[in-house]
Amino acid sequence: MAIPRALEPSGLVLADKPVGPSSFQVVRRLRTRTGAKAGHAGTLDPFASGLLLVLLGASTRLARYLVSLDKRYLTEIDLSRRTSSGDIEGEPIEEREAPEPAQLERLLEGFRGEVELLVPAFSAVKIGGERAYRLARQGKAPEMPLRRSRIDEVCLLDYSGGVARLDLRVGSGTYVRAIADALGGHCRTLRRLEVGPFSVEEADDERVLSPTQALSFLPALELNEEEAAAVRAGRALERGERGRLCLLHSGNLIGVGRGVDGTVRSETMMPT
Repeated sequence: MAIPRALEPSGLVLADKPVGPSSFQVVRRLRTRTGAKAGHAGTLDPFASGLLLVLLGASTRLARYLVSLDKRYLTEIDLSRRTSSGDIEGEPIEEREAPEPAQLERLLEGFRGEVELLVPAFSAVKIGGERAYRLARQGKAPEMPLRRSRIDEVCLLDYSGGVARLDLRVGSGTYVRAIADALGGHCRTLRRLEVGPFSVEEADDERVLSPTQALSFLPALELNEEEAAAVRAGRALERGERGRLCLLHSGNLIGVGRGVDGTVRSETMMPT
C-alpha cells in the first residue's frame, strides 16, 4: 500500500540542477528528504543544468502558474552538425559547413519574435497517445508537429570554431534544441538562468519559499474573514479587480482567483 505524501512543507524550492541527473531525480531527492509530495514546474534534460522549480506539498497544485513563465537560457550550439535529438547526446545525422559570422547574424535575425519550430523527436509531446521520446528510443520516426514559439531575445555572445554561444529569452514551451536544429546544428551545452522572476543565482535547495512567495509575480488581493470564507465555499466576490490574482488572508495564500466583469471567483484553492 502506497504511503500518502505529506502536504507540508508546502512551497517552492529553487534548485540548481547539475548536468547528468534527470529532473525527476532532483525532485525525488527533495521528496525523500522532506517527506512531502513534490513535482517540478518545467523539466530540464539530463545534459542541461540550471534552474529547476520544485513545488512541495500542497503547493504542487500551483504548478500550472509557474510552467507558463518565460525562460532565459545560455547555450552553446555547434553549427557544424545536426543530431537526432538536437543535443550532444543524439546520433549525428548531418555534417555541414558552419556559417560565416555575417551569415550567422542574418540567420539569427529570423529567430526573433514569433517563429514556428519543429518539436524535437526526443520530447514529451504525445504522438498517437505515446510520448515522442519513447517512440524515438524504439527506433521509430514519429512525424513531429510544428509549434509556434516566442523568442524575445537572441544575443550572440561569442562565435568561434563553428560554435555559437547564445543568451536566449523565450516564451514558455520553446525548445532550445529546436532552435539549434533549425539553425542547422545541435546544443553542446544548455543552462537555464531564469524562470519568470526567479534566477539560478538564488538557488538553494535547503530553502523553501512560501506559497505566497512562489506566486509573487501575480497581483495580490487581501481578503477579510468573511470574504475568505466565501471564496473557500466557492462563492464569487463582488470586486472590481481583473485578471488572475493571489487571494490572501492575513498574508497567507488561500488560493488563486480571476477577476472578470466585477466579480472575483476562485480558480485554485489551497487546503485549509
